[in-house]
Amino acid sequence: QVQLVESGGGLVQAGGSLRLSCVASGNIYIINDMGWYRQTPGKQREFVATISTGGGINYADSVKGRFAISRDNDKNTVYLQMNNLKPEDTAVYYCNSVGLDSDFRGERAWGQGILVTVSS
Repeated sequence: QVQLVESGGGLVQAGGSLRLSCVASGNIYIINDMGWYRQTPGKQREFVATISTGGGINYADSVKGRFAISRDNDKNTVYLQMNNLKPEDTAVYYCNSVGLDSDFRGERAWGQGILVTVSS
């Protein structure tokens, strides 16, 4: 199994910045895509951003121009730099990875989630 551990969340004022990190560990052969999703109470988990091994990036329209995703393949780590945060960005943010484990089985993993709160 692959384990994902997020860090970097917290409370910030509107207009501020936070940087989330997520480290993958465990029985990893290769991680193809890594990304971030978020969820607020009563709503479905929504896509925020993804990045492939080769650096291909996709963003949700709501975060384009404000968030930047990056990764360090050697460290199996993905980052989410969040700038110009808005109260509507308040959510639990989840790290996600898609790849193969050491037995070459497809593996999709989720982190435990980390809270980001943006005050107005």
